Amino acid sequence: MSHRDSHDVVVVGAGASGLAAATLLHAAGRDTACLEARDRIGGRLLSAAASDPGRSLDLGATWFWSGEERVRDLAARGGVTTFDQHLAGDTLLQDTTGVRRLAGNLLDAPARRFTTGSRSLASALAAALPAGTVRLNSPVTAIHPDGREGLAVRTPDGVLRAEHVVLALPPALAVECIGFGDALPADLVRLARSTPVWMGAVVKVVAQYPSAFWRERGLAGAAFSRTGPLQEVHDMSGPAGRPAALFGFAHARTVRPGFDQAVRAQLAQLFGPAAATPDALYVQDWSAERWTSPSSVQRLDDHSLLGHRLYQRPALHGRLHWASTETATEHAGHIEGALASGERAALAVLAASSTASEPGTGAISAAT
Repeated sequence: MSHRDSHDVVVVGAGASGLAAATLLHAAGRDTACLEARDRIGGRLLSAAASDPGRSLDLGATWFWSGEERVRDLAARGGVTTFDQHLAGDTLLQDTTGVRRLAGNLLDAPARRFTTGSRSLASALAAALPAGTVRLNSPVTAIHPDGREGLAVRTPDGVLRAEHVVLALPPALAVECIGFGDALPADLVRLARSTPVWMGAVVKVVAQYPSAFWRERGLAGAAFSRTGPLQEVHDMSGPAGRPAALFGFAHARTVRPGFDQAVRAQLAQLFGPAAATPDALYVQDWSAERWTSPSSVQRLDDHSLLGHRLYQRPALHGRLHWASTETATEHAGHIEGALASGERAALAVLAASSTASEPGTGAISAAT
């Protein structure tokens, strides 16, 4: 292995929660490695380049809301500009009788968006880390106590050893893809296997157009549908309507041959013939993302498990810490929840390291 194989902390996952944990730990002087299975950072912060220079279309997380101060502060620190979600106009309702127009925007709430896409937040976090901290194409296959009061983290390239590990990926994915042997308590394994993956069973569809023509008709770009395949639609246009785009959500079980054509037909029924021919149509099926969703993702629907108390307690003798938006006790499922969980895990590592280094404990500080 070309990298050092011993670290204070190994963070598994370079999405919002993993990068948040890694940056805080690095700032506190902890030697940290962040392992990412994909060939990119960001996780569910995924943006596609739009035709307008410097603008992006979000295929994953899109919004943040009032009171989500971690996101706001991160954007400000990272120079990521934001703008208000478009709200003006009427809502459409589609059912078996056809399409009805309802006065006002009944779907969207005031929210903020990222001018250059939500992935810019991941880039801002990663920019604070030394070169080589984040290792792409590095899936973790096993984590075990290593007999030296630490943990061994196995990847296809070898084994890393750390005093603490932060699991910054959905719990259900972690217990499916990472071997823990019999080290994890049975109740924790059952909980992790049952915890939903936010957006994990969702298909996000983004249609880009030459202009936001629906606004000219007094429509907000907001629509509910009881016939699908898109269950709801929103305006995804950028500032001043550029780039112009609509996006919608569908359940992953509706994806089958002809899905794209069905989406185009639905958009045309809702917004008129021009909606049938977008300049580009992006279909992001998160259930098919190997490093986001476990094989059971479409059966996981008990959202009361998000932020469960067991995720707030480190496992494996206080050395394995949970961090993903699914484990957050506040704003679970949001970017804010991901940042909060990464922060919580990092602070738990720092508190444990501080306790271990107190005189008389016989332990060595992780910072030494």
